[in-house]
Amino acid sequence: MSGQMTGARMVVQALRDQGVDTVFGYPGGAVLPIYDEIFQQNDIRHILVRHEQGAVHMAEGYARSTGKPGVVLVTSGPGATNAVTGLTDALMDSIPIVVLTGQVPTFMIGTDGFQEADTVGITRPCTKHNWLVKDTDKLAETIHQAFHVATQGRPGPVLVDIPKDVQFATGAYVAPKAARVSHYQPRVKGDIELITELVEMMEKAERPILYTGGGIINSGPGASQLLRELADATGFPVTSTLMGLGAYPASGKHWIGMLGMHGLYEANLAMHDCDLMINLGARFDDRITGRIADFSPRSKKAHVDIDPSSINKVIHVDLGIVGDVGHVLEDLLKVWKSRGRKTNKEGLAKWWSRIDQWKAKKCLTYRGSDTVIKPQYALERLEALTKGRDRYVTTEVGQHQMWAAQFLGFDAPNRWMTSGGLGTMGYGLPASIGVQVAHPDALVINVAGEASWLMNMQEMGTAVQFRAPVKQFILNNERLGMVRQWQQLLHGERYSHSWSESLPDFVKLAEAFGCSGAKVDSPKDLDDAIMAMIEYDGPFILDVLVEKHENCFPMIPSGKPHNEMLLGDASTEGAIQAGGAVLV
Repeated sequence: MSGQMTGARMVVQALRDQGVDTVFGYPGGAVLPIYDEIFQQNDIRHILVRHEQGAVHMAEGYARSTGKPGVVLVTSGPGATNAVTGLTDALMDSIPIVVLTGQVPTFMIGTDGFQEADTVGITRPCTKHNWLVKDTDKLAETIHQAFHVATQGRPGPVLVDIPKDVQFATGAYVAPKAARVSHYQPRVKGDIELITELVEMMEKAERPILYTGGGIINSGPGASQLLRELADATGFPVTSTLMGLGAYPASGKHWIGMLGMHGLYEANLAMHDCDLMINLGARFDDRITGRIADFSPRSKKAHVDIDPSSINKVIHVDLGIVGDVGHVLEDLLKVWKSRGRKTNKEGLAKWWSRIDQWKAKKCLTYRGSDTVIKPQYALERLEALTKGRDRYVTTEVGQHQMWAAQFLGFDAPNRWMTSGGLGTMGYGLPASIGVQVAHPDALVINVAGEASWLMNMQEMGTAVQFRAPVKQFILNNERLGMVRQWQQLLHGERYSHSWSESLPDFVKLAEAFGCSGAKVDSPKDLDDAIMAMIEYDGPFILDVLVEKHENCFPMIPSGKPHNEMLLGDASTEGAIQAGGAVLV
């Protein structure tokens, strides 16, 4: 479609031409012309949120579970500033979202007008790119550019700030194919000589490891399939970051679990002792590396990433390959097969023998209870009762997030949505709504802690209004669990402001929002409560009262290397006691 139209109509037409079916937003004076156009069409569904931060997290959940960009529409001033946390979260985790903000008319910019804020200035550090559009003739092309930038290369959030007079004015609409996007064309194919060099390293390695991240999921389902083929063909062990869970199936025979601060014993020791580390779409963040000087000290390191700035940014590598990990994996497999599918089989057999010895430590073992629900047990039962269903899981941030990563298994990508880099409390509830909107018939569960859940609890109103049957699985320890754990282990048991004395009754809260809820505090009643939550035809809040002072192990204390982990005292015997844990 082309021709003359108002800026407001251009916005809706551009979204339609970009294949957008859902917008998460909240109206205000500076975007009323756009909302008027939304009212007059039926192609794009608008989800009315209760807070702009919730809108961006919903868009993140939508994007992470579909692979398509999420779209947000908010007003100027506080509407835009309320979106900053979500933008930063999406930037850290490489989530493609397009945020459209209203702005005061162009002639009022800089006058401190009502609900004016320097949105472009404020969001420059937390977006991949942003634009202030002052000419209606450039509006459509700018929106098309925004979608291109958000989704190409390393995905991320972008923002388009649209003054109100630009929305009212008339201009020429530019279709997506006519939009100028050639100035941003990230490299997707890796250097074949470097890929061949990596294959040569793989052929000789005695203790290799595939260290996988969210970049594999962002690359699309083809990349995950190629990773599975590579692991199965070579026999190399596979570990993953928090963001990469599901890229390789948790049920796969080469899976050794998540690594990092709360990663598995075997995964962390394999990372520490490997002689070849192949980083596929991860960024060496500090939750993974621990102490930089002691990170995987005896390995050759290769890093595949579409973002050139990520290579050698944190960890110096021996071989850096810039390109989309899916394309690189495709070429890697071709070269490896053409050279005779060689691996160091004797070395690999010994390596797996060592990994199996580490697995025997059973690092996730915990002391059970017949009277109190242990959070680990709650997640084991949730896994058992939902496995095999069309299930998507979001989380809030804290101990429950780490337990969910440890005890829930993901055999496919795009099924696990969590806030990794920014660690945003309040992410999970709105993200679950975004996932549910994208997958209306799926079982969507938000694993939460009571403190984190309360940060955006108002979005239960959104879930009820739009009939999104999201399940809120709250592990309620009446504490800021991860803060309390650090205070116990690292701050002399000085529990400074890590609990609340005025928590709501979550069952009554569910009823107040017009949905259903239940509370469970006994292990023998847990299965029935979980099934009631699953089978309820609508939003549901399950308040699971769990052990208040349970710690999440394994744990690498901040600043320590991978081979200095704290384990729960149930997972080993005869080790040194260290503040409720054992040091190994």
